Amino acid sequence: MAARRAINPSRRLADSGSVPLVSSLHQKSRTSPLLSIGLVLVGAFLLIGYSYRGSGGFVSDKEAISRGGGGSCTLEVLQAIPILKKAYGESMRKVLHVGPDTCKVVSKLLKEDGVEGWGVEPYDLEDIDASCKTLVRKGFVRLADIKFPLPYRPKSFSLVIVSDALDYLSPKYLNKTLPDLARVSSDGLVIFAGYPGQQRAKVSELSKFGRPAKLRSSSWWIRYFVQNGLEENESVMKKFEQAASKRSYKPSCQIFHLSS
Repeated sequence: MAARRAINPSRRLADSGSVPLVSSLHQKSRTSPLLSIGLVLVGAFLLIGYSYRGSGGFVSDKEAISRGGGGSCTLEVLQAIPILKKAYGESMRKVLHVGPDTCKVVSKLLKEDGVEGWGVEPYDLEDIDASCKTLVRKGFVRLADIKFPLPYRPKSFSLVIVSDALDYLSPKYLNKTLPDLARVSSDGLVIFAGYPGQQRAKVSELSKFGRPAKLRSSSWWIRYFVQNGLEENESVMKKFEQAASKRSYKPSCQIFHLSS
């Protein structure tokens, strides 16, 4: 859906040929030209303020992805990395992150002691910085369509973390993608998914993600995991909850810990 364009005050004034309020003032009395200019400026600022309030602020498409509605689950991953280390211990030795903005996640993982970080970007890379270009060039981050088998051997990674990716897949492709994500993991699979009712990537989801997010309930996901032979790792779940409580971390996304 195209964004509503703000009214251009200069065009409207040009079409009318004059400013009615200013004309009436001139008819009654001769007023300083500064007053006319001031009235025009005030009107322009009012129009700009109205446009800004109606759109929630001037944000780019990329900002809309991370700021829209329910926020970004990939941002949640960045906050949760220290907690995941507490919960998974040695299983955090070689980690694959799958999702948008994976360069940020991989960069943070590589700064952690004893952790190898790798990433798969399911969508086009746009306006990437020098650091991300370096990660892509060195092979730490790869572009791959997750609707098809990932270019890795079975159990290539100890842990696979997925965010802002599965919400945009229909059950038809989930049936292929989820087992493949489990295939490349030896110790577990962590899924960050949105809550029902959240609205994410409202501006550019159709152009970048191909379809609106299908935000599912926890009960839907759990049934789906069971149908695909995946079980929740209760031991890790408890460790994660304990570590999150100590850090006062309250995720805004659903987090599932699955055994491979």
